[in-house]
Amino acid sequence: MALNNTYEARLVQQETAVGAGVQILLLALLGTAIGMGPAGWLTGLAFAVATWAVLSRALHRTQPRSFGPANRVTLGRSILVGGVTALVADSFQSSPPVTLFVGLTAVALILDGVDGKVARRTGTSTPLGARFDMEVDAFLILVLSVHVSMSLGPWVLLIGAMRYAFVAAARVWTWLNAPLPPSTARKTVAALQGVFLLLAASGLLSYALEFAVVATALGTLVWSFGRDVLWLYRTSRVEAVLMEDVRELVAG
Repeated sequence: MALNNTYEARLVQQETAVGAGVQILLLALLGTAIGMGPAGWLTGLAFAVATWAVLSRALHRTQPRSFGPANRVTLGRSILVGGVTALVADSFQSSPPVTLFVGLTAVALILDGVDGKVARRTGTSTPLGARFDMEVDAFLILVLSVHVSMSLGPWVLLIGAMRYAFVAAARVWTWLNAPLPPSTARKTVAALQGVFLLLAASGLLSYALEFAVVATALGTLVWSFGRDVLWLYRTSRVEAVLMEDVRELVAG
């Protein structure tokens, strides 16, 4: 039985290695197609290595019996995000072809709605899979906000940085780590961030419309985070009062 578990764990780890290999292949294809410079190559390779290392460590810690079909979709999406990241890094020297950039990003955004459905239909939903999906989403939004900020200004970076600022704040104020209730509004706002940023980066809109679209994205994101933070704060205060009442009853 131990040998079987070891074998399965080895197969799971092999899938992450294959993902890293496919990521490098994609970078090679992009490099051949557009003549990608050192910045794009180095950033893309760093993304591939970091993704492989973090995912391998998480898999070693959780030891799932299989990688799972949903995680394969997410891994494929992360490979596309790695390509987008390389293109954005390279854009500081020369602008990437808009069609290529939009195409990779659009497929990555579309697949965001696929991995969750696959997980539910196959009964393979796991905390690791949900976290993997969330981290890929957050990093894509960060990369897109960096790209769009080059034309609209640094304020756009607030969109990509907000989730990471929330995580950092949760290390100080632990009540932010409490689970949130399901929310269609939250999911909708999160999905629209990528769509709006891609639309702004597509070159199809005038400067004024790009500004309006991205400002709308930021406004809805601030509203969504603000609503969740307020709910978490109020819930933590109610729990604190209840705990104090319990302590008084026990002491009395």
